[in-house]
Amino acid sequence: MTGIAIFETVAAMRQAVAGWHAAGEKVGLVPTMGALHEGHIALVKEAQRRAQRVIVTIFVNPTQFAPHEDFKKYPRTFDDDCAKLVAAGADAVFFPPVEEMYPAGFATRVLLLGPAAVGLDDRFRPTHFEGVATICCKLFTQSRADLAVFGEKDYQQLKVVTRMAADLDLGIEIVPLPTFREADGLAMSSRNRYLAPQDRALAPLLHTVMQALAVRIRNREDLFRAVGEAQGEIISAGFELDYLEARHADTLAPVTSLADGPIRLLVAARLGATRLIDNIAV
Repeated sequence: MTGIAIFETVAAMRQAVAGWHAAGEKVGLVPTMGALHEGHIALVKEAQRRAQRVIVTIFVNPTQFAPHEDFKKYPRTFDDDCAKLVAAGADAVFFPPVEEMYPAGFATRVLLLGPAAVGLDDRFRPTHFEGVATICCKLFTQSRADLAVFGEKDYQQLKVVTRMAADLDLGIEIVPLPTFREADGLAMSSRNRYLAPQDRALAPLLHTVMQALAVRIRNREDLFRAVGEAQGEIISAGFELDYLEARHADTLAPVTSLADGPIRLLVAARLGATRLIDNIAV
């Protein structure tokens, strides 16, 4: 496609990055699974503010999906994605086939503790973060980028990847970017397109409830009562709630009050077949 380089192999990407580094240019990475929306483009723009060259990866990673999840129906919109990236001025797309990322005999995974084992998404998707960490570790070392930009919408993922990159001395800076939202407050997600019209109308309630809960916590109301009532409000509205919890913003450990440190509210809930996640700072 005119206006953007497309790399399908690690060797091609590394050759380009080596040239950019030789010219004294910093390289930013934006890992995605495609189906790009305005939130992804905001990640690209942030990478452009911090680096002279930006690579966007598009790879629907099979190892982060459980057998019952939506790997096969996950939206794949490569041509549209590339058009958006050309308009945004990205330099390159890394679009590898599965065989490039997981060749025959591939037998390695990243073992995780810390923020990956705190009873949030890991409780419902026990193999998910291993898959995320493994693919991110590969992308970081494959690209040899100087920094990678991640949105805060997948907050536990952000903490897992940040911890992993530091623990394994991967030499890459992880840059967080606040969640991009629709006009009604719903966190932007590639999966929002799955929502039936009546569910799309209801979905912003998650953010509304969390905002009200954050106010109650800041006003030093009893945390357990406030969280419990917010959980009830979400369930009563028709969501199937996986969790709504107040956690330490850095470690994701459980908290009992504002005295325990900075608090992050995290939620995961289903409407129909679509699972929504969100989080906000208290």
